[in-house]
Amino acid sequence: MASKVDTALKASLAAAALLAGAGVGYYYGLFLPGQAARQEARELAVQDARRKQEDAQAKAQARERAEQSRRREAAQQEYQDCLNFAELSYKQRWTASCRAQHDADVSALADCADNLFATEEGCRARVAIRPERDCALPGGTARSYSDAREQRKAECLARLQSVSGQPGVQAPPVPSSMEGNGQPVDPASTF
Repeated sequence: MASKVDTALKASLAAAALLAGAGVGYYYGLFLPGQAARQEARELAVQDARRKQEDAQAKAQARERAEQSRRREAAQQEYQDCLNFAELSYKQRWTASCRAQHDADVSALADCADNLFATEEGCRARVAIRPERDCALPGGTARSYSDAREQRKAECLARLQSVSGQPGVQAPPVPSSMEGNGQPVDPASTF
């Protein structure tokens, strides 16, 4: 009987060693490599998510920069259009005043020529006909036109500053229609 117990004990010890070895083998052979693979997959997923988030942020920043650039260009274009309108309005007013002076001179010459006691040469000597365009205007008129143009340009700059949110934006220098001594100058020479 002792031999049967010894055999059963040996068999149970062998089975226990086999089970313990199988458990250790399973842990080191299957569980740990699987856990490492899962951990590696988790880290890759985190890195991938982080990369996607960084890419999305970079794209959003690029879109924002492009939008800001577009807004800045649109504001700059609007500013240039506003300046061009101010300059065009100034030139049109100047030309209209020149034309009015010219028409008045032509009318005065015609009135003089209608006089029975006046000669054509005498009328031409008394009535100087000013040019229809690019004439010299009286100082007050020229100043008022110039001041109106500068006021419009200041409004354009104020609009640009309000749109761009940059109070330090400076207007490009634009020549004035008046010389330093206050005398009107030919507008064609200032443009």
